[in-house]
Amino acid sequence: MFTWQHIKPKGDPLMWFIIIVLSVWGLFAVYSSTGALAYQKQGGKAEVYLFQQFAFLLVGFFIMLFTHSIHYKYFLRFAKLALYVSYLLLILTMFFGSNYNEAQRWLKIPFIGLSFQTSDIAKVALIMYVARELAMRQDDIKDFKKGFLPILIHVSLTCLLIMPSNLSTALVLFSTCMVIMFMGRVSIKHVFLLGATVTILGGVLLVVVLNTPDHYLEKFGRAVTWKHRVENFRKPSANPDVTYQNDHAKIAIATGGIYGKGPGGSTERNFLPQAYADFIYAIIAEEYGFLGAALMLILYMVFMFRAFRIIFRSPKAFGALLAIGLSFALVLQALINMAIAVNLVPNTGLTLPLVSKGGTSIIITSMAFGAIMSVSRYVETEEPEEAEALYAA
Repeated sequence: MFTWQHIKPKGDPLMWFIIIVLSVWGLFAVYSSTGALAYQKQGGKAEVYLFQQFAFLLVGFFIMLFTHSIHYKYFLRFAKLALYVSYLLLILTMFFGSNYNEAQRWLKIPFIGLSFQTSDIAKVALIMYVARELAMRQDDIKDFKKGFLPILIHVSLTCLLIMPSNLSTALVLFSTCMVIMFMGRVSIKHVFLLGATVTILGGVLLVVVLNTPDHYLEKFGRAVTWKHRVENFRKPSANPDVTYQNDHAKIAIATGGIYGKGPGGSTERNFLPQAYADFIYAIIAEEYGFLGAALMLILYMVFMFRAFRIIFRSPKAFGALLAIGLSFALVLQALINMAIAVNLVPNTGLTLPLVSKGGTSIIITSMAFGAIMSVSRYVETEEPEEAEALYAA
């Protein structure tokens, strides 16, 4: 039976502090940025989205507490099952998924009506699986056939299943797996060759897509969308409708100045589509200024730094690799979201973890944070010999 004594926050207190600050900050940001959406769908009652976001964050926080109370050794034991379940969910999404904004990424839960992105589950499952395989194959990790190839097959399969409808998530996931493999002592030669091969193939694919007429690309999922986003990023269109989101994001950031307009003071929230999701960082920059935007960036980077500290404390490879993998994926997603807002990279549709408006995505993200904190908790509260004994149990 789980008691408060068992599930109360333990582990790195600074990481817990960052999680709470980001969640509360996101709550205020969502309340501020959903004004226009509230007038469209809720008769101007923005409190609806405030309470909705608060409810998901509250549920997510308790899920985080529960997950962090479970010893991370158990994640190792069901990682393979989780990966195979994610395969099933991704395939179901390809055929029966809900289409939103020209992307078939969501699967609706029968009888409940809630939808969730199956790629979010697949991301956590694959990272858990790769960490497991690397930890268990350390004796053969330098061998291509025994150590590297079995992991590569599942990484490739998962990313290929995600890519047609969610290229950005597939790229984030692949990059994360590359980092985990490097940390897991995979041969640098193998990692380098994999990275070089994917880069070359990606470059060739990009050239082909950019030089193929739209009516041919329409047969290949979101290829037309990818093409237009890259083209508009390389050479902004003279049509203001095409660059509308980026233009208003720039206005929001520019008018925010150093100190910002203050919480709730945004004007661009009324013009910027997805101000509460993809472009919420632009609203944060407008309301809290350069200092506030920089502080949020620093919070994510400090969380990543604290996660790397686990490497030097973890008595087992799996815990360290799991914490680093999940942390890197979440922080990389945050950095890309911020880069989109300031127009450093093309639009991708990635949200800001714990900050952007969300439902089931907050729940899944909370599970990931909970798994990270589980590693932090048990690495810091157990002697290495005790942790070794738990693995053998």
